This record gives sequence, structure tokens and C-alpha cells, in this order.
Amino acid sequence: MKPRRVAKASDRRQRGFVDGRDGIVIRACHGIEEFEACVRVEREVWKSSDIDVVPIPLFVVASHTGGQVLGAWDGSDLVGFTMAIAGWRGRKPFLHSHMTAVLDSYRNRGVGRRLKLFQRQDALSRGIDLVEWTFDPLVTKNAHFNFMRLGAVARRYLPNAYGITTSPLHGALPTDRLVAEWHLSSKRVRSILNGRKPAAPTTGKAAKRAVRIAIPPNIEELRASDPARARELQANVRAEFMKWLGKRYVATAIEAIASGMDYILEPGSAL
Repeated sequence: MKPRRVAKASDRRQRGFVDGRDGIVIRACHGIEEFEACVRVEREVWKSSDIDVVPIPLFVVASHTGGQVLGAWDGSDLVGFTMAIAGWRGRKPFLHSHMTAVLDSYRNRGVGRRLKLFQRQDALSRGIDLVEWTFDPLVTKNAHFNFMRLGAVARRYLPNAYGITTSPLHGALPTDRLVAEWHLSSKRVRSILNGRKPAAPTTGKAAKRAVRIAIPPNIEELRASDPARARELQANVRAEFMKWLGKRYVATAIEAIASGMDYILEPGSAL
């Protein structure tokens, strides 16, 4: 009898996995043609000018230096991807997930979540238990996904992280970003991925110590209709985050309220 072969992490990355609901395959991307497909999706989603487009060579570098280029495939068509760069902090490796994109026609079908879950699976199989990425704090749908669906938290705020870009999604505003920390093997992440909603501090001492940062409901529309007002509101949000994160508070959740959305921040010592 031949000994059973144990699948290596690289084998699992190549095979990926298929969701039985729609047949979409999540797997690692390889080769120039597949990286070109990533750039086509990037262009369609962000609609940036050439100066702001992440080029094919960076996908090559990420793929060959311990990072990730993971794709969502519907047959031979790439419908989404995530690209991460390998990093090192505090004597430990981590991944900086620089881009995740899904075509409009495939949104709200769980493709982004499947990409992130495969990203987590691949990272853990290589001994990496931290993935970070940046996101716009004004885009509360992304915040809900990051905090409430994945279990990430945020401790850092980067004012105008990438400068003013040509993407219409950014509306010529400064590219302020929160840094999501996804601690892949933490109790919080495992609990949320298993279907438990993160518990917001609503009673007792925890509720009294928590703070809230309000995001108006129409701020994304204001990028196009009233950029000056949008910039003013962004500056107010920036000041609040810089104040509380500077006091070692941690953004852990986001909650819908009558007047918009509230970020919930808790003292770091309470986590």
C-alpha cells in the first residue's frame, strides 16, 4: 500500500475551493495573463487613471515573495481578486492586503467574503496569523463587513494615506484610511466567523467607557454633490478618530442608528 500523500499548502492554494451554490472557484492566480485579468478588474472597479493603477509587475512581486494574489473565477472569467504583500513587524510575518475588488455584477453574493476566508486559510497554513488592510472610514458598508462579518479591529488612522487619487470613488477627497487588523486565530475572529455577532458594549461599565463616532448617512453622496461639505465632515471624523485612537481606544464595531452609522470604540485595555 502506498503511503497517503498529505496536501501541501501550495497545493491547496492552486486548487482553491468551489462554492456549491454558484460554482465560483477561489484560488491563487498565476502567470502574466491572470495578473492582467486582475488589472482589468481593478480598472473596472476603481476607474482610475494610469498613474493610480497598480501595475502587473507588483502582482508578480506579491505572488513570488510570500504575498498573495487570489482570484474568484466564474468559469474562465475573473470576477474578483485580492492582492496582499508580505510584511514583517515585531519579529513576526504578516500580510498587508492592499487591494480587494469584486465586479459590480457579482457584489452582494458573498464573493468578497469567500476571498477573505481563503486568504485567511492560506495565511494560517503558512504560519501567518495577522492580515492588515486599509479602508475608508466614510464607507460604512466596508466597515460593517470588516468589523461585523470578519472580526477585524482598527487602532490606527492614516490621514490622506495615498494622496488625492484619480478614482471617482474617492471624489477628490483626501484618502483618509483606518487600518484593519485581522487577527486570524483570535477568539473574536473565530467566534464571528462561526456565526456569532460581535457584542457591542451596551450596558454596565463597558458601555460607559465606550465612545461613538457618528458618520452621516449621506456623506458618500456628498463627495459628488457637495465636495466642500464632504471634506468638512471628513475632517470632523478624522479629528475624532485621531483623538480617541491616540488615547489607545480601539474601533471594534459599527452600528446603524436613526441619523446614520456609529463607530464604537473601546479602551484597548478592555479587549
